[in-house]
Amino acid sequence: MSKAARVRQAGWVWQMRRIWKVGPARTRKLARESGERRRIGRVALIVLAVAVAELSLTLSAADNARQIVEEAQKRTDATSQRYEGLLQVFDAKGRVSDKRWSFERLGSHGHSKAVLRFTAPAEVKGVALLVVNHPDRASDQWMWTPAIERDRRIALQDRSTRFFGTDFSFEDLEERDVDQYDYQLLGDDAIDGAACWKIQSTPRQSKSSQYTRSTVWIRKDNYAFARIENYVKDDAVRRLNYSDIRNVQRIWTARQMEMADLKRGSRTRLTLDKLEYNVALKDEDFTLQAIRRQ
Repeated sequence: MSKAARVRQAGWVWQMRRIWKVGPARTRKLARESGERRRIGRVALIVLAVAVAELSLTLSAADNARQIVEEAQKRTDATSQRYEGLLQVFDAKGRVSDKRWSFERLGSHGHSKAVLRFTAPAEVKGVALLVVNHPDRASDQWMWTPAIERDRRIALQDRSTRFFGTDFSFEDLEERDVDQYDYQLLGDDAIDGAACWKIQSTPRQSKSSQYTRSTVWIRKDNYAFARIENYVKDDAVRRLNYSDIRNVQRIWTARQMEMADLKRGSRTRLTLDKLEYNVALKDEDFTLQAIRRQ
């Protein structure tokens, strides 16, 4: 018998002795346990692969959501803006009251200043709001009331109150900068027949806000905002719809916006007139001293 044959025979004898020693039942149990360990290992690898894939998709969706909002903001870049606005306030009983204001804005996103000034009716004429926006925190706001020749700073705790009988709160009048929120892509949707991305935005810790989160709809065709729905915890409290979107000086702009107070059942429609971008404005006109003089 060759040496190789003797080795094979010895191995066979050893295996038979092992089977005889542990018995057929024990042999089958060992085989089952070995197979079970292999199956558990395969399942663990599959679960890990799925978890990694889901995390990758989540991170990718967050990145994509931020990129969409960044592009939307980029497409509205302008050194300045001016318009006249008609505000129609509809109360819960359908009664309508009209107000008019002028609006001027100067500066880049996150670093801009804006002045709102009521021009009608007579009882609010001259009332002005100065808004100084910041990229990393809530805006600074001051209101000037000429009838009593008084200005006051709007405290953070008052930002959730209505601005002069409209359905816009003081916070709603400040600029939303992309760096003040975290984003999550919720999927696709349609607003007024236009395909949109549906994105959740959550204020960062540095951004003091009355809202817990917002859902934002951005049109896919021109990156214009179509709707913003604001939440306090799980309750939708305000909804801003954008309509009559036109190309004004190569910037897609909603010529009409309607803010609905979902708890009060009232709404305010703002229609823009004489809208211009990149007009000549002076920085010194966006100060508290300037709004007192005008």
